[in-house]
Amino acid sequence: MTDLVFWGLVVVATLTSLGTAWTLGANSNSPPFAPAIGANAVSTMKAAFLIGILAALGALTQGGSISETVGAGLIDGVAITSLAATAGLLTATAFMAFGIYSGYPVPAAFATTGAMVGVGLSLGGDPAFGTYRRIATFWVLVPPVSGGLAYTTATLLRRDDIPETISIPLLAAVVGGIVANIRLSVIPSPTGAEQESVAGFVAGVLPSPVVGGVDLLLPVVTLAAAALSFQFIRGRTQQSVDRGIKSFLLILGSIVAFSSGGSQVGLATGPLENLYGVELGLPGIVLLTVGSVGILGGAWMGAPRLLQATSREYAQLGVRRSIAALVPGFIIAQAAILLGIPISFNNIIISGVIGGGLAGGSAGVSRRKIATTLVFWVLTLVTSIALGFVVYRAFALVLGGAA
Repeated sequence: MTDLVFWGLVVVATLTSLGTAWTLGANSNSPPFAPAIGANAVSTMKAAFLIGILAALGALTQGGSISETVGAGLIDGVAITSLAATAGLLTATAFMAFGIYSGYPVPAAFATTGAMVGVGLSLGGDPAFGTYRRIATFWVLVPPVSGGLAYTTATLLRRDDIPETISIPLLAAVVGGIVANIRLSVIPSPTGAEQESVAGFVAGVLPSPVVGGVDLLLPVVTLAAAALSFQFIRGRTQQSVDRGIKSFLLILGSIVAFSSGGSQVGLATGPLENLYGVELGLPGIVLLTVGSVGILGGAWMGAPRLLQATSREYAQLGVRRSIAALVPGFIIAQAAILLGIPISFNNIIISGVIGGGLAGGSAGVSRRKIATTLVFWVLTLVTSIALGFVVYRAFALVLGGAA
């Protein structure tokens, strides 16, 4: 491969990655703030601004694990070259563009994962069956876990014997405790790890006893964060239940938007991991910055229109059912980031909406729509593998067999 062709592929791959990140920023990161807009807790333009900032920060501080899985964990025996990265990104982007313009439920994670498996196999690599089993297990568990958590949450919020001055703060306590334990690249680790949580950092710098292999400061900091979250939201709900719910929706939307950025950016940057890290020798933060810029631009330029539509849908759902959908979305997104599993955030939210609806006696989504969604998930995965394989072979043929 000549230098001219190589640098041309670098430019094309980077622009395609930016375009993919833009699409994710405009679409996948919008749902978290829709309930707050529907409840008149924040305006559409302010929500779009916050989504861009928070999702970009999440991408920078939490996007590395999924990016590594997409870029290096899906195929054994070969490295994803610049040409293969370009072919994979173009294939995945084509699927996402089809979903946006046709209205069919095409999940970004399925399209990207399938495309990268396809180009990897076309390169002559071996299937990474262990990784596939982990990813497939997680994907299969997402609907029942998200739906189950949403059902439990919605049931709690609907109980007459538990006032909202207690139920809403209890949910805030759960979220606060989890936030204290999410790993961020900006928090230094006393043990030398690349990422650390607030609870882990405190436990690492302050002396404390270890019981059963667990530093006692970890649960202490977690409980302290939960207690502070509970007290803050309880104070707001005691002043006014409506004000407390709106405050919780804003905070929850912010945290979920942050998490969605961390869980989605790897779909855009993962294919370029080998190109940027090995062939160009650049640190990982450079690639995540590229993805963050794309997500930020997509949120600022594309999210307002989608937010107006989705906020009306969430307003029809009601604030309690919206909360029930977002809480499991946050939990599952953070689990995926921790495990390095690529996910489609909208799939989690859809499952949560269905589970929350069941708590009220109806899922609010037709069986036909659910079946159509499942069919398109499977079709997206299978056809993206085949198309990724063919697209790379076509590119290599045109460029004279360049790797």
